[in-house]
Amino acid sequence: MEQQVSAVDVAVSPLQKFQEYLATRKMRVTPERTAIVEEVFSYHEHFEAEELVERLTMQQTVRRVSRSTVYRTLNYLEEAGLLRKVARTNDREVYEHDYGYEQHDHLICRNCNTLIEFNNDEISRMLEQVAAANGFVMEGHRLEVHGLCEACSRPRRHPKLGLI
Repeated sequence: MEQQVSAVDVAVSPLQKFQEYLATRKMRVTPERTAIVEEVFSYHEHFEAEELVERLTMQQTVRRVSRSTVYRTLNYLEEAGLLRKVARTNDREVYEHDYGYEQHDHLICRNCNTLIEFNNDEISRMLEQVAAANGFVMEGHRLEVHGLCEACSRPRRHPKLGLI
């Protein structure tokens, strides 16, 4: 059963936060970078960089955004705390929003690459207890559980066996 991850109220928009990040690095806010941020935050879905390149290529409203600009900007968005890499599937990084959404963890199917988001307060409390017992000040956590999803873990039916 997949849980929905809720959005949380934030003081500034993702674009404003990214503009602040760029300003601290003395980098320019370009139309291409703006288009990338707007597209990334237009909906909450996990995505690969190549999917983003494809979506931006299909749009005719912006100047062409190069593949290298997309990859570079994704790195900047990650450094700015707006995105995070969740997992590698098919040798590609999968990104998700790390800004504007509550803390959550992932179940990742090693067969079909399905990502299931979930919240579990017990896991969070347990990690806080483990950290405290070790004199560690926990600032957050990332949990990725790898295995098989429900569909991939079902026993396969062999059609020839039914003929006996």
